[in-house]
Amino acid sequence: ASWVSTGPNPAISGEQLSNVLGSDALTGLAGKFGVNPNELAGQLASVLPGLVDKLTPDGQVPAAGLGNGGDLMGMLGGLFKG
Repeated sequence: ASWVSTGPNPAISGEQLSNVLGSDALTGLAGKFGVNPNELAGQLASVLPGLVDKLTPDGQVPAAGLGNGGDLMGMLGGLFKG
């Protein structure tokens, strides 16, 4: 909720993110991006608060939603290339 609101976006650690997503999900995502699960967790933790903030302008989820899983995977994939 704090990431969606207009206030500050508290940080999350890679370890916290791993606990939330679970090792199977994180390993699966890491495989799609060709990175180590721990590396992915750390990188996601650094960008996720800002990403959620940008996807929820004015502190609210847009009426049209946040897009679909493919949209989010495409945005995340761009972060891990190159």
